[in-house]
Amino acid sequence: MSAHRAGLWLALLAASAAGTALLEWIGLSAGLLLGPMLAAIAFSARGAGLTLPRPLFTGAQAVIGCLIAGTLDIGAFSRVVAQWPLFLGVTAATLGASSLLGYLLSRWRVLPGSTAIWGSMPGAASAMVVMADAFGADARLVAFMTYTRVVCVAAVASVLAAALGAHRGGDWLATMLSPAPLLPSVATLAVAGIGAFAGLRLRIPAGALLVPMAAGIILHALGILRMTLPEPVLAASYALIGWRIGLAFTRETLALAARALPRVLLAIFALIGFSAALAFALAEGAGIDPVSAYLAVSPGGLDSVAIIATSVPVDQPFVMAMQALRFLAVLALGPMLARAAARRFAKSNNPPPEGEGDGPQAGGGG
Repeated sequence: MSAHRAGLWLALLAASAAGTALLEWIGLSAGLLLGPMLAAIAFSARGAGLTLPRPLFTGAQAVIGCLIAGTLDIGAFSRVVAQWPLFLGVTAATLGASSLLGYLLSRWRVLPGSTAIWGSMPGAASAMVVMADAFGADARLVAFMTYTRVVCVAAVASVLAAALGAHRGGDWLATMLSPAPLLPSVATLAVAGIGAFAGLRLRIPAGALLVPMAAGIILHALGILRMTLPEPVLAASYALIGWRIGLAFTRETLALAARALPRVLLAIFALIGFSAALAFALAEGAGIDPVSAYLAVSPGGLDSVAIIATSVPVDQPFVMAMQALRFLAVLALGPMLARAAARRFAKSNNPPPEGEGDGPQAGGGG
């Protein structure tokens, strides 16, 4: 690494620490995620050209997977089974609204074909970008739309939590430096490392997140291992996730998406508004507190929502169960929806075969 590049990383680290301290001081939740994210956006937009090494991001995803696993237990799964119409209905509503917005963005030619569908899918942002690239969509535009939505959702959720008095408060620096039990911490980190390696080897979409999460859920639910993560490890993982999101906003990506930005932002805030209405209905009808309801249905990334949910006093099992169920639905249905969109728009952009047009020039193309 050159001295100039090392200096940029040190400057990004300093800006991230300052941003985190400021956000925590004013009472916004998830400052350890938002501070690095905003700093990375500023650096990347100015042409810093920094790219987070993949092993660091993979490790951060594995840690977040174990963090999610620690919020879910047998009681959470029993709740899903007992209230399956609620969970299924909310998942279908959120996925349906996201797909509709993606379809409209494609139909209005804001973004091409399946790119808009993938960019609108709620789920782990990195998984959506990887899967979109594998299925032939423009990964740069998908990354732009997905990470823009994640930034907006994370900001809105943090402001909502602060406005409703759900910020956990306390001395976050002292909390971060507090000791954690050694053996459970080592065992949890081993689950994260082995799970991430297995997920990558098996080529599972978002395997670095999903395999540690699945293994951790089983171990935690069976009482074999209580997921325990040292606060400094969590803080570093939050920062790495924030950097990964922020550094995706390169000059090239921003220039490519500049014309689409106003309508993409309109679509994102329409989706956030729909989620807020759905959360209100959920809070009123099911007796869920408003912040838990919003985080459960918010169309952000699974990893970023997990970080926010653990930074405020909410119903974590409910939030993570709802988010995990929707993410699995996206993994199952996303390729099918994207293929359907690609076929539809490919057909609409091609001239009809000779003899099937309305006029004598049908099939002449052009």
